[in-house]
Amino acid sequence: MRQKLQRRVWVEVNLKSLRRNYLRIANAVKPAKVLCVLKANAYGLGVEPYAAALAGTDCVGFGVAEPHEALQLISYGKPVQVLSSILPDEIAPMVEAGVTLPVTDIATAKLIDKAAGKLKRKATVHFKIDTGMGRLGILASEAVRTIRRAVALRNIDCEGIFSHCPTAYDPADEFANDQIALFRSILDEVSKDGITFRKVHIAASDAINNFEAAKRPPFNIVRTGINLHGSFDPNGRRALKLESVLTLKTRVAQVRTLPAGTTLGYGRTWCLSKPTRVATVSAGYADGLPLALTNRGHVLINGAPCPVIGRISMDYTTVDVSKAGEVNPGDEVTALGGSGKYAITPDDWAALKGTHAYDIICSFGNRVERVYVNR
Repeated sequence: MRQKLQRRVWVEVNLKSLRRNYLRIANAVKPAKVLCVLKANAYGLGVEPYAAALAGTDCVGFGVAEPHEALQLISYGKPVQVLSSILPDEIAPMVEAGVTLPVTDIATAKLIDKAAGKLKRKATVHFKIDTGMGRLGILASEAVRTIRRAVALRNIDCEGIFSHCPTAYDPADEFANDQIALFRSILDEVSKDGITFRKVHIAASDAINNFEAAKRPPFNIVRTGINLHGSFDPNGRRALKLESVLTLKTRVAQVRTLPAGTTLGYGRTWCLSKPTRVATVSAGYADGLPLALTNRGHVLINGAPCPVIGRISMDYTTVDVSKAGEVNPGDEVTALGGSGKYAITPDDWAALKGTHAYDIICSFGNRVERVYVNR
């Protein structure tokens, strides 16, 4: 029988930490409820283990970006909502599956109504209002008229209404407050016709941290994705005390003492000034290590910080292990994670790369095994 090979690179996802993060978010936004956003395979970390871990909470459902993501989550007993757009050929299968759909214009509302009529059922929808994102949805100037027309359709249940903020990561930016005011004015106007909604939401993770008004009435739902992982946008407040759910690990491939004058890696970007104990570890940018760590970042071996020296390549990274004690091939390396003052978070990598934690978490390659702990 062929023996099972251990992966050289793996990411450990702590599902207990995930649930703790959820509870902290839920407590911070009460009495509003939480919609957990699990799009893009839960940001690449594994949507089904995430859904299983969150299904026992009081979250109001799961948010996704497109229909195939929605179908993966139907069996977990929570409402599933497509948050972006729905294409004409996708509508009937989604109505049949009971997925909550976005209404981005009156034409879409009519197509959903027609599909629901043929299936002899009501389709649940949320109006997606573009209050300034400029990407998808009903323009704010057309919202009242479109809502009035859509609620008259017989086969749709107009359960909710929502919008999205492009600059909610910046608590000093007034644009988000303007969006909130505009959204509320739309609610006020349609209420004159007796039109109300059971679910009203504008806050995603950034607004939860930075804009109190976005999680208070009339808003009764918030959406969170990146905060579930314990990460934040680098520019905003970190009002929630969250913990990183992931640890990226690899193993040492080789350890050598290299003489002074040795240059390391592509481009020869590092030259040793003295004889140095150097380890080559089995992970590179194909596994999610940002090139920006070159000559700046560190990994942890034996709990000690080991500086990255030389350019990160696709499959390997060279590090200085002079202060890590005894290091041998096969030893475990923490590339992301750890504890104490040398711990490395997705936000740390994002700062070095000049990006945000979404980019870091979504970048782990397909040869990185996902391992789930504390189920």
